[in-house]
Amino acid sequence: MKTAKSYSILSRLFLFASAAVMFLSACSELRTLYTAAAETAAAESITPSLTATRTGTPTSTYTLTPSPTTTRTPTSTYTPSPTPTATPQPTYAILRGTVNAEKVACFQGPSKAYLWKYLLLGGSNLEIIGILPDTQYIKVRAIGGDNPCWMNLEWMDVRGDINALEPIDPEDVELPWSPYYSALTNVSAVRNGTQVTISWNLLNLRAGDDSLQEPYLVEAWVCQEGEIRFIPIGSYTYLANVIDEPGCEEPSHARVYGVEKHGYTPYVVVPWPDFDQ
Repeated sequence: MKTAKSYSILSRLFLFASAAVMFLSACSELRTLYTAAAETAAAESITPSLTATRTGTPTSTYTLTPSPTTTRTPTSTYTPSPTPTATPQPTYAILRGTVNAEKVACFQGPSKAYLWKYLLLGGSNLEIIGILPDTQYIKVRAIGGDNPCWMNLEWMDVRGDINALEPIDPEDVELPWSPYYSALTNVSAVRNGTQVTISWNLLNLRAGDDSLQEPYLVEAWVCQEGEIRFIPIGSYTYLANVIDEPGCEEPSHARVYGVEKHGYTPYVVVPWPDFDQ
């Protein structure tokens, strides 16, 4: 019994050993196959690298190009502009004179056609500050005063040269204006040869506004004896006549005012008739 049992054990051991040998042999073969396959795959995956061959590139040759010569532009020469010459202004004198009549009317403008301003007494010493040559009226004031008026040169004894006085432009004469009345209407003019007749509509004054002088004033610049002359005309009616001759380079013209005791209405320019009308 003991022998049979021992034999059985030995048989099992032998079988176990044989199996182990076979297993190890199989593993060895598998390892050999796996290693060979891996080496083959590695050999197939290797991509040969390219070896770069250096080729010499010729370097560029620098050629010196001369830069263009700069031509200097001449600068402008400063020329001083001429200094403007001041036009010399005439110097006028202020003269003095004595009123040589007992009583003399002094007016707002350079003619008795203008409104009366105040009365001068004979023997009064006054300053003479200007003259209007066409009417021969002088502008006077008290010595050092500031309220001038206009009087006829005939009634003044002048001390000094009358030609040294400032000639006054009629356009520069300052007149008092009426705050109550508008300009005249329907102003017109007709020519008959050298005579021009200016007309207008009547100005209706309120009671108490009458100046007790001519209620109309015409200022005319007309050609006479080859020169334009200034002629003021006072009128009590709705028309006035003036002589206007041919032969002047400047055109004749006129304007007309209404007059009341407070002053003058705005003037109206007269539509002046030509000689062929």
